[in-house]
Amino acid sequence: MYRKQTEAPASDRHDWQTVHSLLPYLWNYRGRAGLALAFLVLSKLAIVGVPLALKGIVDALDTPDGRMLALPLALLIGYGVLRLAGSAFNELRDVVFAKVRHGTMRDLSLKALGHLHQLSLRYHLERKTGALSRDMERGTRSASSLLNYMVFSILPTFIELGLVAGILLNNYSPWFATIVVVTVVLYITTTFLITNWRMKFRHRMNAKDSEANSIAIDSLINYETVKYFNNEVFEQRRYGETLAEWEEAAVKSQTSMSGLNIAQGGIIACGVTLVMVLAAQGFIDHSMSLGDLVLVNAFMLQVFIPLNFLGVVYSQVKHALSDMERMFTLLHEQAEITDAADAAPLRVGDGNVRFEQVAFHYQEERPILHDVSFEIPAGSKLAVVGHSGAGKSTLARLLFRFYNVSAGRILINGQEICDVTQASLREAIGIVPQDTVLFNDTIEYNIAYGRCSAEHAEIEQAAQMANIHDFILSLPEGYQTVVGERGLKLSGGEKQRIAIARAMLKNPRILVFDEATSSLDSQSEKSILEALKRLAADHTTLVIAHRLSTVVDADEIVVMEQGTIVERGPHQQLLAQQGRYAAMWALQQREQEKEGLPRAGG
Repeated sequence: MYRKQTEAPASDRHDWQTVHSLLPYLWNYRGRAGLALAFLVLSKLAIVGVPLALKGIVDALDTPDGRMLALPLALLIGYGVLRLAGSAFNELRDVVFAKVRHGTMRDLSLKALGHLHQLSLRYHLERKTGALSRDMERGTRSASSLLNYMVFSILPTFIELGLVAGILLNNYSPWFATIVVVTVVLYITTTFLITNWRMKFRHRMNAKDSEANSIAIDSLINYETVKYFNNEVFEQRRYGETLAEWEEAAVKSQTSMSGLNIAQGGIIACGVTLVMVLAAQGFIDHSMSLGDLVLVNAFMLQVFIPLNFLGVVYSQVKHALSDMERMFTLLHEQAEITDAADAAPLRVGDGNVRFEQVAFHYQEERPILHDVSFEIPAGSKLAVVGHSGAGKSTLARLLFRFYNVSAGRILINGQEICDVTQASLREAIGIVPQDTVLFNDTIEYNIAYGRCSAEHAEIEQAAQMANIHDFILSLPEGYQTVVGERGLKLSGGEKQRIAIARAMLKNPRILVFDEATSSLDSQSEKSILEALKRLAADHTTLVIAHRLSTVVDADEIVVMEQGTIVERGPHQQLLAQQGRYAAMWALQQREQEKEGLPRAGG
């Protein structure tokens, strides 16, 4: 039964492209980054000076007769000052660069979330939310890690290596510098080749990690469905199978890392041994002093110990780039619906809405709407009714411009909606959707989402109009009651009343009721219809409904079937035609009688 998700193809982005994508965010903090680099160079100059001071101390103490007339205080004090300076400049670098790291991480997070909000509804319907959130989280965290590695590990090591190689080349046999440079080149080449080979395991780890996270979040979001069908074991198996593939890739990644570390250790050991053999030989033949031997040994420790960690750092940098790759690929995803270059704010005026020969399809082989035309005059109410799948809710999505029409056009106050800004368009329209999904926050927050600047008194007034104020006050925490994930602590009717209150608070010129009473029983429906009428008064209103009893007062009723308008007119006229609307009306009246409810007026 369980069909595994196909693994997303690897992106064709390259590491340099990923780094280049990060540069604009760093440019915002260029002053701090430059100061941090200055402190880094000062720190390394001080650290490289420590062995030079130590050489002077050893040579001063290494007198021919073994007696020292006076301590080399200047060298000893200089030794201490250099050590302190190396540590102090390092800390100053950390302090200055902290804002760069965390500020870049914040900027990336904001950019990613903002970009996701700009992408089309089609994109979000096709993506797994859990995988998407994991890609964002890993990407922003890895950007911080990459900056950390670059400034705290890679640059310091190469600056120190350059200083040490220059001192060795200037003061000693060229073989010292040659051995150090060759060792570093071999080390970096080996690290580069092996790490690039093993990155395929990291890519697979990331893919399976995102897939497992998506499965887990989907099962938790749909907790009730899992319980209804007793599928806890099935969900556990799906999750376990994906984790097993993640584990296999993770083990291979770790095993290959150990092999890389062994190769790196061998190269460093050979380089250090050769340098120390040369230094010892120089001391024996008196071409080098004891201080020179100590200096060379100290330099080798300073260069090769960090270089040993540089291999691990390079691997981590590659991992970070791999993690960032998915996020930057996401940030380069093009929005399907964009504002025109010359888009102007909508002049909503009296809110006249007109659909002209609108056609639409999600996929070309499956058309949804065909040649749909109707007008909602300012301040009037038009209802669209029909069986499921007739294309009714698609009209609301097109009006909000979640999708562009395939043919025809939609106008508000004489302006095509594709010629105005999306923000101004959606500002002018309010909706009570069929499936009300609430934020996991308080009731007050969810109502205030219609107009975030609203005062508490205005929120209460909207709740009263939606006939939910008394219910809210009956709760122990009142308006501060947390509704739970997707509003699961509330009934369907309670959630829908909150959605109605939210639309009332927004109070836009144009209203859309998309099955606004579908989650209410017939008695509750009657109590809220008056509130909907008050809300719709003097507003241009599009009502999408299945229950015909909710639309009898509409100025015009449009009957749709398979994406086409088959009947239109006011309630009484449609009944008199004895067509599809009349048949639907009679069927619903019989259903109400079976429930023991009075027939709706007609």
